[in-house]
Amino acid sequence: MDCPREEKELNEQKSECRDGSNCPDSSPATTESNSDSPRILKILQKWVPTVSPYFDKEHYCYADHHITIQESLDHFGAIVWPGMDHAQFYRNLEVTGKQQKSVALALSQYLESNQQEINLKDKKVLEIGAGTGLVSIVASILGAYVTATDLPEVLENLKLNISRNTQNMNIHQLEVRKLVWGKDLNEDFPKSTHHYDFILASDVVYHHTALDPLLTTMTYLCQPGTVLLWANKFRFSTDFEFLEKLGNILNVTLLAEFPESNIKLFKITAKEN
Repeated sequence: MDCPREEKELNEQKSECRDGSNCPDSSPATTESNSDSPRILKILQKWVPTVSPYFDKEHYCYADHHITIQESLDHFGAIVWPGMDHAQFYRNLEVTGKQQKSVALALSQYLESNQQEINLKDKKVLEIGAGTGLVSIVASILGAYVTATDLPEVLENLKLNISRNTQNMNIHQLEVRKLVWGKDLNEDFPKSTHHYDFILASDVVYHHTALDPLLTTMTYLCQPGTVLLWANKFRFSTDFEFLEKLGNILNVTLLAEFPESNIKLFKITAKEN
């Protein structure tokens, strides 16, 4: 199946905010001072048309590759989350079964269209909360050595998607590993042997009880020289509270916004001692 091309829209988005004419005057207080305003983007239509009436499989196109994602409704982490609250998501699935825009799509799109700025080729990349694996698969297609991580109950579906979409491709083999936020970090990912060029995270901050362990995990993995790219839809006050806490520990810069979906993308690095 051929992938649709949207070069005109991609080029338009790359040029947006260069002169600051369409950009907000200020960034959130927790972001690092930056002379370049964040880019204002929209999520492009990256779904591949399909005649299938079912919503357990999604079809996408990134970096000229057709990607098929098998979703599992047994676990929240095994769904390509749209930019909406959980209850609304399931109502929409029941009523329409249509594909929805999601934070994972926004991050995947940014990685694809900004390869000069974010060069993943031959870089070591770890995704936290990989879910269905879409972002990890895109990063791998773009040339990275990828480690996709999530909770144990999500890994089977994650491995299925990765295997289905990367077999017989001339790319670095993806690794799938368990990572429970805040637990056994030193044992499972010792800093002496596990240093990553990029950490990727999409929609990992929402209304759940694991925000403190997530903060611990991000801080632990974001070593000197590592760039953490975190995309999130801001729904609750706890999301902004998490951003503030993160900004007190690490350098946080707002790279881009998707106003239609209320999604923000941040670049995060370790502070110098």
